[in-house]
Amino acid sequence: MNLKTGKPSLRDGYAPSTINHNLSVISGFYAFHARFGAGPVVNPVPTTSGRRQALAHRSPLEPAPVFRRGRLRQKVPVQAPRSMPDHLWDELFAGMACDRDRALLEFYVSSGARASELLGVGLDDIDWSGQLIHVISKGTRIRQPLPASPNSFRYLGSYLATDGLPDPGQPVWRTRRGDPRPLTYWATRRILQRANDKFGTNWTLHDARHTAAVRMAGDERLTLAEVQTILRHAHLDTTGRYLTARVEDMHDKLQEHYTKPRPQRTFAAGYDPEDIKAVFGA
Repeated sequence: MNLKTGKPSLRDGYAPSTINHNLSVISGFYAFHARFGAGPVVNPVPTTSGRRQALAHRSPLEPAPVFRRGRLRQKVPVQAPRSMPDHLWDELFAGMACDRDRALLEFYVSSGARASELLGVGLDDIDWSGQLIHVISKGTRIRQPLPASPNSFRYLGSYLATDGLPDPGQPVWRTRRGDPRPLTYWATRRILQRANDKFGTNWTLHDARHTAAVRMAGDERLTLAEVQTILRHAHLDTTGRYLTARVEDMHDKLQEHYTKPRPQRTFAAGYDPEDIKAVFGA
């Protein structure tokens, strides 16, 4: 557990959610081919027939029945999305060494784009006047517009003015050492790792998307449906996970609560305090 960010470090091996996802993919692959007689008769992934039948014909208005996990399935702990507090975000942003890295972080935290989506943006995908970028959505593979902050476009303009424009059809984000090459996910991840080593943190690129989602969901001027549209969540329940309150954001409210004087009990005129004490006690 990182004492500064409150995030656990990555464990050895695969995460429980990754194991469950891979099991579902393998099970679906064999089930698809077995349906057309092109696969083995028995699915290699253990399944519970009773659980599958109950969930397949369940009304969405009814509560989900509780079943035991199938064999090989892992228990996934339910955790609130981890976002960066403002002071740690400012520290991370100040640790960026160039305008390219500052522009990347600003776009990540203001647009909520996924890491791979933002790295594929080209010059034709940038709408400077509309303050929009167009990305290929990870799930649907559809080109969609995303709004971003003015600061992100300002740092992007400064980066392009210093390093020059990319070749036609090439991504905007390029390496700065040697011959310019498209910036990969692993190179971008290494930028963040150097900042983590400097500040003793363990932030990831996806934490920037969580930070953007928490900020948008906590803004009373944005509805949850609008936040869902920007983040491109398939279900509103996924966006609703970001409505959880963070303890670090409640510092001022908690201090006001702790210093609030105790309420003094008063009684209407005409009542003798001794009579009240005799009836209700001290």
